[in-house]
Amino acid sequence: MDTDTDPHRSGTQAAFRSGFVAIIGAPNVGKSTLLNQLLGEKVAITTPKPQTTRRQIRGILTGNNFQIVFVDTPGIHDPKRPLNRILVHWATQAVKDVDAILFVVDVTCRRRGQEFAILDLLRKIRRPVILILNKIDRVAKETLLPLINELKDAYPFEAIIPVSARYGSGTDYVLDEILRMLPEGPQFYDGTIITDQSRENLAAEFIREKIFLFAHQEIPYSTAVEVEDFKDDPGRHIIRIMAVIYVERPSQKGIIIGKGGHFLKKIGVLVRQELESLWGRKVYLDIRVKVLKEWSKNKQALRRLGLM
Repeated sequence: MDTDTDPHRSGTQAAFRSGFVAIIGAPNVGKSTLLNQLLGEKVAITTPKPQTTRRQIRGILTGNNFQIVFVDTPGIHDPKRPLNRILVHWATQAVKDVDAILFVVDVTCRRRGQEFAILDLLRKIRRPVILILNKIDRVAKETLLPLINELKDAYPFEAIIPVSARYGSGTDYVLDEILRMLPEGPQFYDGTIITDQSRENLAAEFIREKIFLFAHQEIPYSTAVEVEDFKDDPGRHIIRIMAVIYVERPSQKGIIIGKGGHFLKKIGVLVRQELESLWGRKVYLDIRVKVLKEWSKNKQALRRLGLM
């Protein structure tokens, strides 16, 4: 990404400005898609299914005299399962330690109960909030005005910006508003870094993304991915990854493997191609499937998988 030629990424302030910006909202409103679009790189997985994001993901955008550290969060909802309660806790905790918040609303869905509950949380936090009205490419323009009026009466937003995160429409205005609000501060990360995720975590997330994209019903929510071994061999220009997909029941193991191993092979090919494109190296990927009974309800298993 060339930050010297893009005015939004080069910054306009004389003093160096920096800060942390949380991206929050209900499940499946496009938070991770917005993060990837703002960075110009894919650091967060995205799928059409709700509750895809399970971890706080930091994306780092650095310009000539600014650095924005975006914190992508799991969707805030009314949790029923132990795992979901943990995810919502992470999301609500994230907003307490930031300089500003992007509150993302899906304009194609009417779920004011969830949105107003999040606004109640924001009133307690007292951080500057920009309202992002996402997926405007899927609705008529005349439907936006009543929604804008309803939400602006409910909360004193710093700005209200309609966007299409999928196509990048309006995202430059989001950066303009963030830069206007950022305080003067230090550079937190090396300017060449776009995420604080390890390569092991990225590989695990890309595998999980493909499960969410191609598996059905409860299967994606019953799976977790762990990279057991990661070896970078610069001499041979290859990265070797051994990963495990955990499922909760033996019947799910058969589904993930697929007839003749077809489903697992499909996931492996797609992930390997994506990682090779990202890292510019050949990737050898060995994926296995194991049963970890009721892992999503077991605190010890959740802790082992880094979800607590």
